Amino acid sequence: MLNPDSPKIAQGARHPEPGVVVIPSVNWQGLKTLYLKEVRRFFKVQLQTIWAPAITTLLFLVIFALALGGTRTAVLGVPYPDFLGPGLIVMGMIQNAFANSSSSLLVAKVQGSIIDVLMPPLSAGELVAAYVAGALTRAWLVGIAVWAVMAVAPGVDVPIRDPLLVIYFGTMGAVMLALLGVLTGIWADKFDHAAAVTNFVIQPLTLLSGTFYAIDRVNPTMKMISHANPFFYVIDGFRSGFIGVSDGLLGQGAILLFVVNVLLWVVSYRVLRSGWRLKA
Repeated sequence: MLNPDSPKIAQGARHPEPGVVVIPSVNWQGLKTLYLKEVRRFFKVQLQTIWAPAITTLLFLVIFALALGGTRTAVLGVPYPDFLGPGLIVMGMIQNAFANSSSSLLVAKVQGSIIDVLMPPLSAGELVAAYVAGALTRAWLVGIAVWAVMAVAPGVDVPIRDPLLVIYFGTMGAVMLALLGVLTGIWADKFDHAAAVTNFVIQPLTLLSGTFYAIDRVNPTMKMISHANPFFYVIDGFRSGFIGVSDGLLGQGAILLFVVNVLLWVVSYRVLRSGWRLKA
C-alpha cells in the first residue's frame, strides 16, 4: 500500500515516482500466483506426474517380493517388504520434487517464457520459495498416492508410527531435491543436461542410499560412502517413522539435512538474483 504522506509522491498523483518502494516486504500475491501456476502445471497431467510414480513404485515392490520367492527375510527386525516400502515412498517423493522444479525452469527457458517469471515484481527469494513450494506439493501428493497404493497391496504393511519423523524427513528430502532442481534448471540449456544430472547424480545417490538394503550389512567402505550421502539420512529417517527402527543417527541426519538445505537455499537465491544463464 502506498504511503500518501511520502514526500516522493506528488500530491494528487496516482503513481509513485520511480524508485519508491510499492511492495515493502513480501509480495504474497505474486508468490501465491507463481505457486498456483506450478501446482496447476503438474496437476493437469496428474496421471503422469502423480499416479504413474505410484504404479512404478508398486512394481518395484512386486518385483522384489517375487525375487525373494515369498520368503520372510527380516531386515532391521521387520519383514523385507515392510522395510522396502517406506524407502520406495520417499524415493518417489524426492525424485519427483527434483523433476518438478528442474523441468519448470528448463521448459520456461527453452520456450522463451522465462521472461514472464523474471519481469513481475518478485524477488529472488520469492521465486525460490514458489518453485520449492510447488515441488514440495507434488512430492507429498506422490508420497500419499504411493502410500495409499501400498496400504491396500497384499504382502506389505506400512503403518505410520511416528508422524513427526515422516513429515520432517520427507519434507527435508523434498526441499533438498527441489533446490537441486532449481539449480539444475538454471544451469541446463537443454533437456539432455537435466537428464544427465538425473542419471549420473540423482539416481546413483538414491540407489546407494540404503533404499534396498540395510547399511549394517555392507562392507565398511560402502558403509562409509553411504554415511557421506545426504540421501541416506532422508530415507533412513523417513523409514524410521514407519518401522520404528533407524539404520543410522536420526539427530545427526536431521541436523545435516537442515544445514544442507540452508546452504542450497542460499546458493539458489544468489544464483537467481544474479540472473546467471537466465538473463540475456
